[in-house]
Amino acid sequence: MKTIKDSVHDHIEVEGVARALFDTPAVQRLRRIKQLGPAHLVYPSANHTRFEHSLGVYHLACEALDHLRIQGKQAERVRAAAILHDIGHAPYSHTIEEVVHRHTGKYHDDVHDLIAENEVGDVLRDHGHDPDAIADLIAGDGKLGQLVSGELDVDRMDYLVRDAHHTGVPYGTIDHARLVRELTLVDDELVLEEGNVPTAESLLLARALMNPTVYNHHVTRICRGILQRASERLLSESDVTADELRRMDDHDFFAALRSTSATEEYARRLGERDLYKRAVWVEMDDVPEDVIDADHDEIRDFEADIADAAEVEPSDVIIDVLSRPSMTESSSRVIVNNEIRQLDQQSTLVSALQYVQREQWRLGVYAPDGDTEAVGHAAESVLGLETDGALVNEIRSPGQRTTLDQFE
Repeated sequence: MKTIKDSVHDHIEVEGVARALFDTPAVQRLRRIKQLGPAHLVYPSANHTRFEHSLGVYHLACEALDHLRIQGKQAERVRAAAILHDIGHAPYSHTIEEVVHRHTGKYHDDVHDLIAENEVGDVLRDHGHDPDAIADLIAGDGKLGQLVSGELDVDRMDYLVRDAHHTGVPYGTIDHARLVRELTLVDDELVLEEGNVPTAESLLLARALMNPTVYNHHVTRICRGILQRASERLLSESDVTADELRRMDDHDFFAALRSTSATEEYARRLGERDLYKRAVWVEMDDVPEDVIDADHDEIRDFEADIADAAEVEPSDVIIDVLSRPSMTESSSRVIVNNEIRQLDQQSTLVSALQYVQREQWRLGVYAPDGDTEAVGHAAESVLGLETDGALVNEIRSPGQRTTLDQFE
């Protein structure tokens, strides 16, 4: 047995197949991938890694399995999946995941190919486990896959607390110990025991507060846009393949950007924090539906048209359109009066938070400092925005007071 000191969960004991997996190159690579991508350019202490997070997910999985009285090979498979659940991440975590997916068809939780024929697969087979079965758990399949990837999974329980701890932002603090302790399986469905509607609501509230403050902070989004544009140029203008990009760590990726003439300016901007600025930052109600739902190619066409109208280089315009607001945790199941109910049918707070999510949504258009005014006005025309000249708007609807009564 090995004991590891963790900044969030204190001492964590690792043994058996788990200890062997932690020493594989695929898991050690996670030490070199930042959990929050470029968010350290907003919160300087946000330098924690996917390795730390994987250790925390393993710990909470162990706690949940003990509480659910699941033991033996079944429990070992879940522990292995908890450790390996993030090995499919590309550099900077989720930042360039969509770019990788467009070229490979794989998201970070599609890891069958990554654990079948390498040291990870060898370790699993040596301990009597089928790598494909572990990969299925990581994808959330089966009743125990819900523990690793589901509405009440230990993954989000760890990252909310860990991200809050390392950014210094208190909003992600949740009672993860109670969440784990109140889990139960009913007809192969993972639910929270009676009396835990507020416990489930705490996950929703934490996510709703962390999204605009950390995950979708406007500087984080600008950095994300630059990294996405840089990764696309790297794939089109160098010998780096999408499969190679997928397996790089943060350091490999940044070195590749610096050493490629087509991307070195992006690397310089990120390295010196000489970032693009907001030319447009507007609410959902001001954006046409066809822009909100535009696909990748349509967005690129919009960018080219804006650049042409503003008389700037195409690389100087980045459009950042978030997905429509969603709240997967709202489908969490909670036992109420001895029957299983979906949280969004039981909690008034869910409706309120869904409203808040829409209110927080912003379309961003970014450009180098000095070009923002020209790009902003060009974007307003090309995209058909209804802003009345207020291109960078962070003000909520004037005079509106919201109470929970309107969501009942």
